[in-house]
Amino acid sequence: MKKPKYYVYMLVLLAIVFWGISYVWMKIVFEFYPPITTMFLRLSISSALMYGIFRSQRQKIDRKDYKAFFLLSFFSPFCYFIGESFGLLHVSPTVAAVIIATIPVFTPILGFIAFSERLSFINIAGFVVSFTGVLIMVLDAEFKFSASPLGVGLLFFAVLSALINIIFLKKLTHKYSSFTIISVQNLLGALFFMPLFFLFDFSHFISVRPSAEAVGSLIALAVFGSTLAFMFYTSGVRALGVARTSIFTNLIPVVTAITSLIILKEIIDQGKLLGMAIVILGLLMTQVTRLREKRKARLAESLTPKG
Repeated sequence: MKKPKYYVYMLVLLAIVFWGISYVWMKIVFEFYPPITTMFLRLSISSALMYGIFRSQRQKIDRKDYKAFFLLSFFSPFCYFIGESFGLLHVSPTVAAVIIATIPVFTPILGFIAFSERLSFINIAGFVVSFTGVLIMVLDAEFKFSASPLGVGLLFFAVLSALINIIFLKKLTHKYSSFTIISVQNLLGALFFMPLFFLFDFSHFISVRPSAEAVGSLIALAVFGSTLAFMFYTSGVRALGVARTSIFTNLIPVVTAITSLIILKEIIDQGKLLGMAIVILGLLMTQVTRLREKRKARLAESLTPKG
């Protein structure tokens, strides 16, 4: 049975809300648990949930694809979460969300380098506009870092990891379902974090007594941020298409800013607001172009004589 459009849009918006507030949840958890512990527990809980929900939909992984899945999971979630979570220790949730939101802007450049895809003027313009917005957010009037350079660097490492992840993801999406891919990613990601957890964080983990808010935030990260958000967003992609659904991701920094202001009392000044607006403008520039190209392709296909 086909789901009504309003229901699909509601699911996509819920996914955006969950991902947007995830940065706030992480900040709350980090008051008690360091990033490695947080990511290990988050991925472990999510893996167990996804295994239970999608057990009947699991596909067998071909032995020849083991290496691709290993590298895919190494770059994301492992490297991606290291950059994102340790970066978040040094910057505000809003700055972190805006930097991570630039991934779609860099994607056409990756396509040009890795897959020889066409790079349009609007793609380049969108990149320049978005990067300018990020600079406005992290630099002050004297062009000195108002945000931690280390934090910004770690977050761009997360962006780079996500981009490299796309290379391996593109090879696997033609063969495996999105549920299979994300389930394997979460499981391998948890296994990558496991030795670091026992080596560096275990003694701290058994000695700390987290607040109820921190425990709730950790569970929310796993259930809503790493499981339900993915399920809802995938439903949107199937019903609305990748290009149209991806436009909603521009709202993630907005959700982060609002929830960080309410829950963490983050001060969001004019520079942050202006920078966020410019980044979102750059994202929209690249995504509107993608929608136009898809419409042209569909029109050309409909005009092609059949038979």
